Amino acid sequence: MTDDTRRVALVTGGGTGIGAATTTVLREQSWEVAICGRRRSVLDAVAERTGAVAFEADMTSAADVSKLVADTVDRFGQLDGVVLNAGIVRPGTVGELSDDDWEAMIATNLTGPFQVARAALPHLVETRGCLVGVASAAALRATAAIPGYNTTKAGLSMLMQSIAVDYGPSGVRANVVCPGWTRTEMADTEMTELGSTIGVSQARAYALATAFAPSRRPADAAEIGRVIGWLLSSSASYINGAVIPVDGGLIAVEPGQIAFDPRVTVSEQ
Repeated sequence: MTDDTRRVALVTGGGTGIGAATTTVLREQSWEVAICGRRRSVLDAVAERTGAVAFEADMTSAADVSKLVADTVDRFGQLDGVVLNAGIVRPGTVGELSDDDWEAMIATNLTGPFQVARAALPHLVETRGCLVGVASAAALRATAAIPGYNTTKAGLSMLMQSIAVDYGPSGVRANVVCPGWTRTEMADTEMTELGSTIGVSQARAYALATAFAPSRRPADAAEIGRVIGWLLSSSASYINGAVIPVDGGLIAVEPGQIAFDPRVTVSEQ
């Protein structure tokens, strides 16, 4: 980015994974960055490494969210960008999922981003700023046994599009990235569990999970962070209400073609 003006971003879930990688990208691009999360130790580690400012905040607490945005503006005097990255997943089909797990995903993945956006929008209108929601390929294609995650990430996508429609005339942009499999703390846990179930290493589990994605590999978190950094920049000044898969081509694949892939073998049952 070539802007000479000072820019300030708030990144939720900034202590690990895509949030931490995005913070690194933005700091390299001369943004001032506030990060938040619930685990002080990981936030402080990212802050020390990048020069970001860490605020401990729980996205399920309306009071924490309100204070977070106010503290960010008090610290930096303005707010130009918001990255809504904090999220959780709880497995279970609709028949298996508990009310508590459903409500936890709604609170973290959807209500929290809504409350952050609501608190941030007056400041973003003032600076003609931008929001980026970090959804998932699961917002675009239903993934088995995680209906709460699918639903809340699809809701986050529509929330960002709604902000684009309502606040675009005021100069605010709101866009969505939908990552596929990305090497993060959360994904590592899932791949370790998969590997244990089928008797392979974590690396092999990642390879199997991305075997039919055209790029044939998971993303590095920095690759997602660079797309977010671009969306926040003036280079994306006419991108508004966009929903962008960053998934190595995964959702472009038509499932029926897998049967024709020469790598697929069929055993008689």
